[in-house]
Amino acid sequence: MDDIVLETRGLTKRYGGVHALEDANFILRRGEHVAVVGDNGAGKSTFVRQITAVEQKSAGQVFFDGREVNFEGPLQAREAGIETVFQTLALADDLDVPSNLFLGRELFKFRLGPFSILDRKAMRERTLEALKTTAVKIPNVDNPIRNMSGGQRQCVSIARTAAFASKLVIMDEPTAALGVQETAQVENIIRGLKEREVPLILISHNLRQVFDLVDRIVVFRRGRIVASLNKDETDGNDIVSYITGVKGADAAA
Repeated sequence: MDDIVLETRGLTKRYGGVHALEDANFILRRGEHVAVVGDNGAGKSTFVRQITAVEQKSAGQVFFDGREVNFEGPLQAREAGIETVFQTLALADDLDVPSNLFLGRELFKFRLGPFSILDRKAMRERTLEALKTTAVKIPNVDNPIRNMSGGQRQCVSIARTAAFASKLVIMDEPTAALGVQETAQVENIIRGLKEREVPLILISHNLRQVFDLVDRIVVFRRGRIVASLNKDETDGNDIVSYITGVKGADAAA
């Protein structure tokens, strides 16, 4: 179907004899926001690592933007249009905010091998614009990231993802270590992505957040997808029943 932006068929990851992810069939449509939930070790982050090629899958297929893909690493996934916020932030502590936002995609005044000159002014201006668009407040963007709070660092990472979002955004527990105010800020960024019709996969343990932000909820248990439910047709108790195994369901996408 033309509206499918991401599909996995039989996606599987094994670590020796451990089946961390087994036969995951998943579909994400254009503009759709889907939550991936489950207990610790259920396979949620493993699922994302296969899509983004942080790890190589053991079996199965990934289709993105209308074609089958076999990314060799996360850089290829990003270049294809997948922006990801992982639980472990990929930030360079010694660099300032603009340098982190443009890490790996720097703007240059001109490029001539070792004599290339960065366009720091343009990167700073676009950083301020991105922070304004995402409502992320950083008092001084010229400060090294290491001097910022954990919440500010997370917001910089999320602002980077939202600023460059093109075809798909994946967020793995983006508010797990944040306070109330910073969590609200991140949730507003997610709502902004929805308004822009940027599809999102959100991994979260926060069911209140899940029901506030997404269209559909996919439940993982012991490495398998056990339910795919429209948000308006389920509730928190129902989701918990699938997470804990009280309920079981055929995998659906």
